[in-house]
Amino acid sequence: MPGKNRPSTAASAAASTATETTTINDRVLLITRVFNAPPALVFKAWTQREHILQWLAPHGFTITQCDGDLRPGGRWHESMHSPDHGDLPVGGVYREIIPDERLVFTHAWEDEDARPKDETLVTVTFAEHGAGQTLMTFRQEFFQSVQSRDGHSGGWTECFERLAALLEKI
Repeated sequence: MPGKNRPSTAASAAASTATETTTINDRVLLITRVFNAPPALVFKAWTQREHILQWLAPHGFTITQCDGDLRPGGRWHESMHSPDHGDLPVGGVYREIIPDERLVFTHAWEDEDARPKDETLVTVTFAEHGAGQTLMTFRQEFFQSVQSRDGHSGGWTECFERLAALLEKI
């Protein structure tokens, strides 16, 4: 029987799959999701390589490279491999890091010469939400088009499904 302060298994499963996507305007994507894990663990999943390798790509993709210098001004880089599109390099710069609470970084796909293109800004916050749960608020802004925003919405939603599954295991 679940403890008084711990949600039941059914409630936990429902909470960890509750995703809400909002489009504020053509250039902003807002996704909120409740995870069945405390903020410190969700933050670690966002910032530690061994966890990032397991979730930070859509379904069917693998991460072939993942490096980061977790400090304001530090660069991060990842390469995803898609069976249909090959390697897709992406990277950026960390702007703000408040452990267990907030990450702010730039996000840009790279061209074949490793130059960033169509840079956006990502802000992720982690807040306690009930016993042992986290409300994650993800905001990505400054998209060049609605098509880009909507494509990222689908990709991030799949990433967050993978993140929920990882958090249930760690």
